[in-house]
Amino acid sequence: MDTVTASTSGATHPTASPGTPGLYARLGVRRVINAAGTLTRLGGSRMAPEVLAAMAEASRAYVRMEDLQVAAGAVIARVTGAEAGYVTSGAAAGLLLGTAACVAGDDATLMETMPDLSAVTRNEVIVQRAHRNSYDHAVRGTGVRLIEIGGVGHPTPVPTRPFDLDRAIGPRTAAVLWVEMGDPETLGVLSLPETTAIAARHGVPVIVDAAASLPPVSNLRRFIEEGASLVCFSGGKAIGGPQASGILAGRADLIRSVALQHQDMDVHPETWTWRHLIADGTVDGPPLQGIGRACKVGREEIAGLLVALERFVARDHETEFRSRQAMASMITEGLRHALASTGAVSIHLDDGVRNHRPSVTVAIDGPDARARVIAAVNRLGDTDPIVAVGQGGLDRGRFSLSPACLDETDVPDLVQLVAGALNRP
Repeated sequence: MDTVTASTSGATHPTASPGTPGLYARLGVRRVINAAGTLTRLGGSRMAPEVLAAMAEASRAYVRMEDLQVAAGAVIARVTGAEAGYVTSGAAAGLLLGTAACVAGDDATLMETMPDLSAVTRNEVIVQRAHRNSYDHAVRGTGVRLIEIGGVGHPTPVPTRPFDLDRAIGPRTAAVLWVEMGDPETLGVLSLPETTAIAARHGVPVIVDAAASLPPVSNLRRFIEEGASLVCFSGGKAIGGPQASGILAGRADLIRSVALQHQDMDVHPETWTWRHLIADGTVDGPPLQGIGRACKVGREEIAGLLVALERFVARDHETEFRSRQAMASMITEGLRHALASTGAVSIHLDDGVRNHRPSVTVAIDGPDARARVIAAVNRLGDTDPIVAVGQGGLDRGRFSLSPACLDETDVPDLVQLVAGALNRP
């Protein structure tokens, strides 16, 4: 019989009984102590039993996927304050589908043209230079061209000015992309309210990439309240839904376009569930399979995401935050004790008050700091279980440890394995 343990995300998860080989053991795949966070390459977050139960229940019956998406969209709209919502296969899929909707609207011919937009007028998306990132490949995947605005930062950093955006918008502008990356003033970018106000004067939609912007739970409504036309979130991170799920919320007309470019369109016009769109002149007919067809979402993912979303809204986030703070303190004290005699290694605790994410930074000093920290991280990848850490500071001789995906029972092994990797020459 399985036992159940609790995680800091508020989810409980089953573990195999002692002496019973689990799935990963049978496959010969090593388990990971995840001190890196809800990363896609590590599988996102753990799902609560209620989420898994909803997925199992959904798998046992058939429904029309368009009906299920409409029902799911109503839940998402209620939670986010948007006109409509849609379940995607992840935040990146939301960016692709949202961009496609801004380009095509209800034009089936344009839907079928993507990603070849060479003969299309609206084939540009404006983005502030400081907001460029590797994930905007999902936007470019529709065939649009990104138009960058804002200063380059040398010799004197120049923030994006309102008139930079105002002048950049033109007949070719399909949308403006705005990315939640922290304090706009620090980044030197226009805030979302400034961006949406300027775009609205030109009748141009604004897409917000808020993939990893939860918590706080208030962000579910914040971006729509600040004028976003569409906003996408990951479903498999803080929300605790299936890893291959996401949320897209926003204007009803754009969500309709998303559905037309995402769902299975192997239909007959006269029996199509949405044939009323032909009758009222919204579309000429069902478009062919759209660019979003590769971003398929199953009924199991939709059901699991909805239960996870409702749980996320109802959870006691303050208690969970204090639990993560306490765990970060345990890790800090454990490492300081274990590494007391190890030279040139320091442990720093961030209580997470600023960004809702408590963490521990392990820093190595000295001319060989970069080489030493990379060697330590590689050793942690060779252990069983593997220890995954945040690698954003490797080039500066440091790595981070997040309690977001840990149980308290993980802490002793984590401390022992990290200390062992750092103590080796």
